Amino acid sequence: MKSGSKHIIRIFSFILICSCANAQVSVRSNIDRDNILIGETLNLTVEAYVPIGANVTWFTTDTVPHFEILKKYGADTAQSIDSKKLSQNFELTSFDSGRQYIPPFEIIVDSQPYYTDSILINVAFTPFNPDEDYKDIKDIIDVKNPSVKYLPWIISGLALLSLAALVYLWYRRKISEKPVKEEQLPKLSPYEEAMKALEQLALKNVTNGEVKIYYSEMNDILRKYVSGKFSVSTFERTNEELILELSQMGIPKGAFISLAQSLRMSDVVKFAKYRPSDDDNKNNLKIVTTSIDILDKNITGAV
Repeated sequence: MKSGSKHIIRIFSFILICSCANAQVSVRSNIDRDNILIGETLNLTVEAYVPIGANVTWFTTDTVPHFEILKKYGADTAQSIDSKKLSQNFELTSFDSGRQYIPPFEIIVDSQPYYTDSILINVAFTPFNPDEDYKDIKDIIDVKNPSVKYLPWIISGLALLSLAALVYLWYRRKISEKPVKEEQLPKLSPYEEAMKALEQLALKNVTNGEVKIYYSEMNDILRKYVSGKFSVSTFERTNEELILELSQMGIPKGAFISLAQSLRMSDVVKFAKYRPSDDDNKNNLKIVTTSIDILDKNITGAV
């Protein structure tokens, strides 16, 4: 029994020791060379070995004192059965001669900071041999380019193309600036113009808000016709003055009374905001149309 108990204790102790060993954290930095000439490159690798499931905060850096970072690779992660490895590579160079140190990097594992060792790098100038012959700086040597001989032809061709494009654009502009002759439509007589305007007015759907406009347009059509047909200034006169003028133009009595009533209703609509019925609107339009038709035929006398 005692030997069996000792055997169990030994197995348990071994497992505990392995677990403790696996739980250790190790961080380090490696370089591929510790002696470089000014301007030469070296590779730096930062590694960390941590337990699986550990919370790791990796360092961030964009500068290393006395060194320039030529390339910075992303951090890589590799996992084994009982641990996890994190690593990151950098390509560095230096232009500061002498003994230069790469500083430690801080890696935090489960809120515990760990630091890599600093690394010494010897940065030296290129060896100089005083026994060698002095080599003077050579003058700049012109290298002939065979394609240069075609350059004048290319420039001349581009200049000709540019000139042709400018001439073409100028010609197009001149053509576009030529006045386009508008087609002369036959001029309508005052009667034809009035009848056309009355036909368009008859097509309008007169609502309460447009009655005033409707009667104003009807009134203006009559005034424009009388002005154009008889050379009478009508737009400066009131409707009452226009009625007086129309009374002397030989309109039959019945037609004249209807026209006078229509003009007076136009005033009532415009100034007293009277709202006539749809039938009144159509009837007044018909009265104005008939009156213009009578005036154009120049019928005189009274009924």
